[in-house]
Amino acid sequence: MTENKTKATNASVQDHIAAIANEGQRKDCESLANLFQSITNHEPKMWGPSIVGFGSYHYKYESGREGDSCLTGFAARKNELVVYLAPGGTPEQEALLDKLGKHRMGKGCLYFRRLSDIDTSILEKLVKNSVAELNRRYS
Repeated sequence: MTENKTKATNASVQDHIAAIANEGQRKDCESLANLFQSITNHEPKMWGPSIVGFGSYHYKYESGREGDSCLTGFAARKNELVVYLAPGGTPEQEALLDKLGKHRMGKGCLYFRRLSDIDTSILEKLVKNSVAELNRRYS
């Protein structure tokens, strides 16, 4: 069984965010860090070299694969920001995504260019629902 590549590290979240070259992304990441910490009541922690994660959970799939991951988090990519949500979504997710604003959605990744493109109160609900779903699935 292969080992999960993305693990919690002791790297500084503050240093990581401060090193983001794009000023708009840097400010958005500072805002996201504050919002996610408020939602989760967890301190931010680096997961791998680029994911700012909050909380953690241990998963085990029917295939036998298991590991640890952050409950939620975000990362700054070249042209967009990524928010990590529960894979497979939640029952409320589609309705909330319809109200979110300009974004695209992958399996468990929410992509948008800038925080001003989306409704942060809807983002807050998406993150809360995702964290609750992961806690339900894996606790």
